[in-house]
Amino acid sequence: MRGTTRIAALLALTLLVAACAGGSGDTAASETAAETEEETGSEEPSEEEPSEEGSAAGGGDYSITLIQGVAGDNFYISMECGAQAAAEELGATLDVQGGDEFSPTAQLPILEAVIAEGPDAILIAPTDTQALQAPIQAAVDAGITVVLVDTTLEDPSIAVSAIASDNVEGGRLAAEALAELMGEEGAALVVNVNPGISTTDQREQGFAEAISGFPDINYLGQEFSNNEPSRAAEIVSATLAAEPELRGIFGTNLFSAEGAATGLRQAGAEGVSIVGFDAGPEQVAQLEEGLVQALIAQQPNEIGRQGVEQAIAALNGEDVEAEISTGYSTITADNLEDPEIQEALYVAEC
Repeated sequence: MRGTTRIAALLALTLLVAACAGGSGDTAASETAAETEEETGSEEPSEEEPSEEGSAAGGGDYSITLIQGVAGDNFYISMECGAQAAAEELGATLDVQGGDEFSPTAQLPILEAVIAEGPDAILIAPTDTQALQAPIQAAVDAGITVVLVDTTLEDPSIAVSAIASDNVEGGRLAAEALAELMGEEGAALVVNVNPGISTTDQREQGFAEAISGFPDINYLGQEFSNNEPSRAAEIVSATLAAEPELRGIFGTNLFSAEGAATGLRQAGAEGVSIVGFDAGPEQVAQLEEGLVQALIAQQPNEIGRQGVEQAIAALNGEDVEAEISTGYSTITADNLEDPEIQEALYVAEC
């Protein structure tokens, strides 16, 4: 009790001095407060020390959902691995969902359910540039931070960041690789997926631009396979019958290249080269078997990692990069075993 009375007296004296002496009383008050803390053993937390939750260096308790273009695809699995590693490093939680096919019909119900759950951020690979515009806008209107990964929208500005490969450049690399395989002469065909998919549309664009630089190559244009290998095989068979000078095919995704190879086998065609896109286990197996002669590999792991980093930066009120492009590797049977190429291959599980 005597200690308590002494402390009360000291505090009263401090207040009186501060009132009379103005600024000079601040020092006395601080010293007295320090003495009081020493006697009582209490300490106030420093306001200058930031809390880890929501800090610039971490994700706090942020919840993030990655909505893949399609579940089970090695490209999106590799993206998930990069996103998961970044989330663990930054202290956020990551949920991953995806439809059983790459289509707005499969993706829309998933997106709507995720919006209802209300995560802090959504990373999404839109399956259509137009059909997903309004639904993703609904997520933004609900206060959810959105980052576009891999594919994009007609108006990507509604997202805080868009992270993807430069697919036009990927198409150019495919044209250069195919032209070399063709000896820079003959007819070339693109087997694409469906119109309206930003990534594959841009790959064909880049291919068409680059192949025009080879005057002895006749570009036959593109045909759409609806992502069905059997349809791609039919396209190649019909083209071979109509264009005996066909010497090169660019398949803009796994099934396009796979179907093209099947069409060549069924027709017994020789001397026709195929360049595929992506580097999952199945694509690499096609390369090793000689079904395709080159692959253009993206960096899905890096896309996933940067997607999480940009989402958390936005949630923390930090600067965000509105657009990020990742690179490529051109893979052939000759360089497949190189260490840097092995690192570029996609994975089937994290």
